[in-house]
This record gives sequence, structure tokens and C-alpha cells, in this order.
Amino acid sequence: MTRILILGGTTQARQLAERLAGRADLDVTLSLAGRTLAPMRLPVPVRSGGFGGAAGLAQYLAEHEIDRLIDATHPFAADISRAARLAGDQTQVPRLLLLRQAWRRHPLDRWIEVDSIEAAAQIVGRVGRRAFLTVGAGEIDAFAPATGVRFIVRMIDRPRNPLPLRFHEVVLGGGPFALVEERQLLQMKAIDVLVCKASGGAATEAKLVAARELSLPVIMVRRPPVERGLSVDTVEGAIDWLAGLDERPEARRTL
Repeated sequence: MTRILILGGTTQARQLAERLAGRADLDVTLSLAGRTLAPMRLPVPVRSGGFGGAAGLAQYLAEHEIDRLIDATHPFAADISRAARLAGDQTQVPRLLLLRQAWRRHPLDRWIEVDSIEAAAQIVGRVGRRAFLTVGAGEIDAFAPATGVRFIVRMIDRPRNPLPLRFHEVVLGGGPFALVEERQLLQMKAIDVLVCKASGGAATEAKLVAARELSLPVIMVRRPPVERGLSVDTVEGAIDWLAGLDERPEARRTL
């Protein structure tokens, strides 16, 4: 039996776990960071919480005799991806990056691309007065110094503590989001700028289409560099890799 550890928290990680569940030749564990209060029920054993860096992850791989490691974390989860690379190198456990497909910029998009959340926070007040903030709960503090902006903040869970924003409103929701709903939200809240990360994937792309249709500017935080290693951008590609077909054309190596 092949023991597989999926580092997850994304739609692709869940879809992969669902595809692999029930196979008699596989022992699959899905690891979640534990940031969501009520995560979706999954058909494989789930481990919640961090590992304690690369050393802790390497120890886990060794102690649990993991045969394959699949990093299907969020494109902005740079720390865990780095830890996965180092742990895989240390233990010699084969590792695959399951990357979310990047969004492609449309000619009508009004993207303002920046390299960090801090850079986005510095310019948001110069771009608009009612900002739709969809950057994740862990990044909201960076926008505390922004003045003259009312934030509409989308979160999966209601915050346990007050947000450090002068003027804000919280809307709850998790993807996938429909275009008609995103368009309605932008119009109803009179949004004049969208702030988001270049996360990619279809589940949250509708907000970009809605912003394009309404000719709204989008402050887009670029992705961090991808860790080196073999990667695919589909669940099917990951399944093929597990079957030993890691030389298929869609599997590519990032150096």
C-alpha cells in the first residue's frame, strides 16, 4: 500500500482526495492548516495544524513512512511549500506540486499589479473609496493604516475579534462563486476597487469577470515564486504521477 500525504486546503486538494478515496492500494492523508473553523467533510483521514517547519514535516514523513508527498496548498502558502521541498529533499520522498492554474489577464481588465499585500495597502486609498477586500483573514492587518476607504471584507468564517479597519463591513462566503452573484455584490455595495491575490483557479475567478464588466480597477497581488520541482496543474496530472506516469507532457519541472 502506498502512503500519500496531501498538503491541502484548496479545492484541488479536496478533489484529489475525493478521487483517491476508497482505493485499496492507497493510504491517503490530507493535511489542513486548521484556519477554517468548520472545514468541509472529506472522505480521507484529515490531519489539522502545522508541522513545525521543514524539520517537523521531515520527521512526520519518516515516522509515518510516507511514500509520496503532494503539495496542493494555496499559491500564496510559500512557507509550507518551501518546507515541503526541504523535507522532501531530506527524506528522499518524491514530491509533486499541484499548482492552481493562473488567471489570464483579459485586454479589458484594469489590473494594477503589485508584489505584496503591503504594496496593495499603500495604494488602495489612491485607487478607490469602497474596496472589496478578498485577500484572506491573515492579510487584513496590512490594511489598517489605510484612510478614507470603506472595506467590504469577504471571509469564510466570521472573525473572532474586531477587524483593525476604520470603516468596514464583513460578508461571509466560500467559493465557488457565480458571476451573477459577484456582479450583484459589487453593484449593491457600490464597490469602486477590488483587492485580491493572483490565486488563480475557477472557484473565485467570477469576481474578476464582474469587475471587468463593470470596468472596475483591480489591485492584484502577484504570486510568490514557485518552488522548484515537478509540477502539474490538474488533478488528473497528479493521479497520473501517482501511477508512475511522471514523464507525461503536462508534468513539468520548475527549476
